[in-house]
Amino acid sequence: MAAAASTAAARPSASAYSTSSSATRLSDLPPPFYSPSAKTRQKPLHITLSKNPISDIISIYKSSADLNTDNALFSHDDDDKPREECGVVGIYGDPEASRLCYLALHALQHRGQEGAGIVAVHDSILQSVTGVGLVSDVFSQSKLDKLPGDIAIGHVRYSTAGQSMLKNVQPFVAGYRFGSVGVAHNGNLVNYQALRAELEESGSIFNTSSDTEVVLHLIAISKARPFFLRIVEACEKLEGAYSMVFLTEDKLVAIRDPFGFRPLVMGRRSNGAVVFASETCALDLIEATYEREVYPGEVLVVDKEGVRSLCLMSHPEPKSCIFEHIYFALPNSVVFGRSVYESRRAYGEILATEAPVDCDVVIAVPDSGVVAALGYAAKVGVPFQQGLIRSHYVGRTFIEPSQKIRDFGVKLKLSPVKAVLEGKRVVVVDDSIVRGTTSSKIVRLLKESGAKEVHMRIASPPIIGSCYYGVDTPSSDELISNKMSVEEIREFIGSDSLAFLSFDSLKKLLGDDSKNFCYACFSGNYPVQPTGKVKRVGDFLDDGLSGSMESIDGGWLSGTRNERGVNKVEREEIKFST
Repeated sequence: MAAAASTAAARPSASAYSTSSSATRLSDLPPPFYSPSAKTRQKPLHITLSKNPISDIISIYKSSADLNTDNALFSHDDDDKPREECGVVGIYGDPEASRLCYLALHALQHRGQEGAGIVAVHDSILQSVTGVGLVSDVFSQSKLDKLPGDIAIGHVRYSTAGQSMLKNVQPFVAGYRFGSVGVAHNGNLVNYQALRAELEESGSIFNTSSDTEVVLHLIAISKARPFFLRIVEACEKLEGAYSMVFLTEDKLVAIRDPFGFRPLVMGRRSNGAVVFASETCALDLIEATYEREVYPGEVLVVDKEGVRSLCLMSHPEPKSCIFEHIYFALPNSVVFGRSVYESRRAYGEILATEAPVDCDVVIAVPDSGVVAALGYAAKVGVPFQQGLIRSHYVGRTFIEPSQKIRDFGVKLKLSPVKAVLEGKRVVVVDDSIVRGTTSSKIVRLLKESGAKEVHMRIASPPIIGSCYYGVDTPSSDELISNKMSVEEIREFIGSDSLAFLSFDSLKKLLGDDSKNFCYACFSGNYPVQPTGKVKRVGDFLDDGLSGSMESIDGGWLSGTRNERGVNKVEREEIKFST
């Protein structure tokens, strides 16, 4: 089933992905979610037509009324961006594996801020430390002292709602008849719920609501030998996005789904220690040299015999997430064989060529818009300046004065520089527009600070579809580009002009590699079609931290709801609401 070979140390191009002719057909089945908190007041179920081909989805809308009362606590939701949900790291062969893991997780903190954990092996025993919060909050010298050994894996995660429960923070560790295994997962399994139902029918008992736990159960019931073939057999049943690292008493295993949705790279330290991480920025911090990506559909097994590469299953062609280059990854990372910095700078240059405007200054919405803004400014020959200063010390919940402050959340995070803005025609570059609520507040903030004109330039195409592959995006019904034209969005946000990076220009920039990327959020064409119940991020995300699946009455794709015995819901057409 899987043939072993030694790994290549050479760095491949982004298109250097091998394919196999013996494809294993994966079933189109549904994923999980979680229950909104008791404070979330649900509105009636609705269905609307949109630009996204599969977005005729019955959704539950959360009301923000409870957050707009006279309660002094204000829950901040003004960072209106898609969010990467996880970052993973694995280290084999270093006596300070857990400490290096800790540093690597620091470098990946942008991929998840609400939970972190490390599992290390010592004397054939897997020891774990996990906690809720930032990496620096979870770990201390004394806790790292409890994680000796030369093999370790780590995980950071992001959650959008619900209370973070410690038992659901990864990495997960489980014992089975042949030993123990730990796993850290980045992605989302779209057939999670069906797999879980099948396992529960056979007597499996689940401790969390995370899709990652399904993988451990599949490994435990597998009869394949040796151990890594159990992982291969388990992953052949999975559908969706997964970049995972596994840990046993003597092995480190890295695996990436056949489409390669989420990134995973391999590096090596000067002492020979092998390192896996979601981004190369983690390798840089711990002085590991980048060697290559883990290929889509590949399993890499690291033990005392060295590094072995195995083919998990076939894949027609990779579909790597383009948003890694637009927003998620750090600019100093190399993702999918390409420099993130160079990609974002090129997006800005294309915008300047395709959507020029007379202006006096170019600014960015920090931090993700900065590199594209530099490219735009250089192309048009107008100075780039810091017109907005971002505060990096704002939590997700804070105290608001009883006298309401307009655009409170945005003002906490972004401070305008009047000396840069007053009397100027300003081009402001951002990486994306999701709901449009934050963009409108930014435009208003700039004009209140004296900007004569505000011209918004977006370094990505319009987002019309939700992501089902491990990214936190709102439902399609909440995506402003799915409901409005560019001119209607311009009017909504109040800018003097608005332009997006064109979809065709994005693909042209990628050249021959363009076919290797997933553009579902821009086109609505999904490489792995979600069916039945799907992870409705933003409405009721199963963030693996709280809630039960059964308590969610929504998230069914049209045509599947009645098939599963759920009462028919009257469909009502609604207008886009903000």
